[in-house]
Amino acid sequence: MSSAAPSPTPARRLPLAGVLRVGRPSDIWFKPALSVVVAVGVPNLTLLALGRLDLAMYTMAGSLCALYAHNLPYAARARALSWVMLGMLASVAVALVTASLTSSALVLVAVGALLAATQKALCDATRIGPPGPVIFAFISSAALFTPQTLGQVPGHLALAAAAGTWAWLVGMAPGLVRPHGPERRATARALNAAAAYAETTATASPGRERAGAAAAAAVHAAWQSLLAGGARSEPRRALERLVVRAEIALAAPVGTDPGRLRSWARDLRGTGPAPRVELASAADELLGVEAERAADRSPLADRLGPLLPHALRTALGCALAGYVSLALGVGRPYWALVTAASLYQANITLTWSRGVQRVVGNLVGVLLFAAVAPLAHLGPAALVLCCLAFNFGAEALISRNYWLGSICVTPMALLITEFTGFQQPGELMTDRIVDTAVGALVGFAGAVAVTNRRAGDRIENALDTVERAREHAARLIAAERPGPGALEAARRRLATALVELRATADAAAGEWWQRAVPEERVLQAERTGHRTLATAVRRQGLHVLEGTRA
Repeated sequence: MSSAAPSPTPARRLPLAGVLRVGRPSDIWFKPALSVVVAVGVPNLTLLALGRLDLAMYTMAGSLCALYAHNLPYAARARALSWVMLGMLASVAVALVTASLTSSALVLVAVGALLAATQKALCDATRIGPPGPVIFAFISSAALFTPQTLGQVPGHLALAAAAGTWAWLVGMAPGLVRPHGPERRATARALNAAAAYAETTATASPGRERAGAAAAAAVHAAWQSLLAGGARSEPRRALERLVVRAEIALAAPVGTDPGRLRSWARDLRGTGPAPRVELASAADELLGVEAERAADRSPLADRLGPLLPHALRTALGCALAGYVSLALGVGRPYWALVTAASLYQANITLTWSRGVQRVVGNLVGVLLFAAVAPLAHLGPAALVLCCLAFNFGAEALISRNYWLGSICVTPMALLITEFTGFQQPGELMTDRIVDTAVGALVGFAGAVAVTNRRAGDRIENALDTVERAREHAARLIAAERPGPGALEAARRRLATALVELRATADAAAGEWWQRAVPEERVLQAERTGHRTLATAVRRQGLHVLEGTRA
């Protein structure tokens, strides 16, 4: 290995091709779409009946919590939704108290930027998943610019808490019908990904490495879902056996029947019992080993450290966007702040792509608002129903591409501002267009200004982690009698390290002005690691019984 330091990677050409490409919808797109309609609709229709639609912004703070945690098992979802609701209440409380203490737009923008940065860091560190910090930033920034008195704050927070409790119930309700639905979906994804890898290997496709990494990530996600699902009931044991079969396919893809794996995945879509598969007795016994040791249990503070550049980008970009909007005389600078907050992704390249998607979606959404405004202005009931329709449309489309979801988010955000009274469409549309342009341009400039020098260090750390995990697994493979469960825990730890290495390398590949990504070392570490995993599978006896080979 050369001792010369790698040269910094220069600014890359920013992509345009494929940024607006429409993909396949999420396999559960209808769940967040229906959940948000129910979670938002009941409080809004109640306020409409009471003639207090002006309070809808506060109930929306709690209602939009229903967008989160749809991929988590219900035991974990209950905890996650509780934390989301508490985080939302804390953000709204800070915003409302600040709004009641000062009317200085300069101070409000600064607080909004700090809130957005904090929300970004915490959402990334806890890996709460989509929609991430954007909803928090949207609600708290709007609350900052809502005139308030200290005496009103407790009542408004109570409304948000009541709506949040309703959103929690909505999010948990599907568990009454399909209690293991999230685990079944995660297992099905692992089986399909393993089948795709087996097919790619059979045809010697150049995408074999990527397919293997994607399959390993899907299997890892399936195990994490099962481990978060609570007690090891019989349905969970059946799913565990299927995930082991996916692992076997990764270890021995040439002898795998992809059609059988896909058939099992299809059987998991319904509510019937999971397919029963048999494993050798040694493999079945290993399923009893608690593999939580392979899960990420690092303290929150340790996970926040590497995210500091992203938090700084968010704070700087949001503050500058808000101040530029103020300087231009726009009446709602928080829209520019939220636009900037929505851009920041894992690296600059992805941030650029999100900016393009946001601008295109918002511009088309403004045109859609112009078409819908006359209908929404027929009365408060029409306004509420239009908002609910856009809520559904946003969640139904956003998994296909972010810009498609933005087409519905934009008119919804514009209509929400009219809950306190109808406004001139032309003024709203102008403010939205200006704030979108300002937020996207200034927000991206903030991302470029704050370079992520830690990206290269994280790759080196991830490579070291993989090597240590691989060496540990290799020693146990060579041992005559490894301790009970020791090889299984080592194998899971190595699998987790390989997944983290690929995610870290992909994130670093899109950054500017950092050490060049050692792609060859990463690929070599992945190949060596996966060979060790395959050897561990054979050493453990994770082979299938005769006649049931995948």
